[in-house]
Amino acid sequence: MRADARRNYERLLAAAEELFRRDGTEASLEEVARTAGVGIGTLYRHFPNRDALLEALLREQFEGLRAAAERLTELPPEQALTELLVLFTERITQYRGLPASALAVLRTPGSALYEACHAMNDAGQRLVEHLQRAGVVRADVPARDVLALAASVAWLGEQSGDLEQRERLLRVVTDGFSARSS
Repeated sequence: MRADARRNYERLLAAAEELFRRDGTEASLEEVARTAGVGIGTLYRHFPNRDALLEALLREQFEGLRAAAERLTELPPEQALTELLVLFTERITQYRGLPASALAVLRTPGSALYEACHAMNDAGQRLVEHLQRAGVVRADVPARDVLALAASVAWLGEQSGDLEQRERLLRVVTDGFSARSS
């Protein structure tokens, strides 16, 4: 990539970061381009659609979550479950509207975010299965439901803006799929 194109790319990512945090993932792409100081055509040359822009912003975040899920298997199982859910809900709420976007993308093969979401989701599933084998998570709870419930708690916390509620709901959800509660 030429130096000027690279600068435009970086400015677009910085503008999207700012606007998605403030206005959510449905922020105007025209405003992203304007904030970056480039035309909308430049934005579309780098990012053909909103998902491609989100994917570029989230690639490192999702890779970090995937790696964290793999590292969490080294912790005591109860601690690993709690840390997975807290980390997942914190990362997925970094931009307003992201929980809904991530859930939709998991059902949209071919989306720019699809592979990144699935790699993160697969690592989370492996961790939940590890926790099931350790007797921490109920065997009758599919791993995909654990992550879907965490995404739901993240979405609800995002809607209410109440971090205490999110933490409280995470404890309730965690207790619900605890092997001790079955």
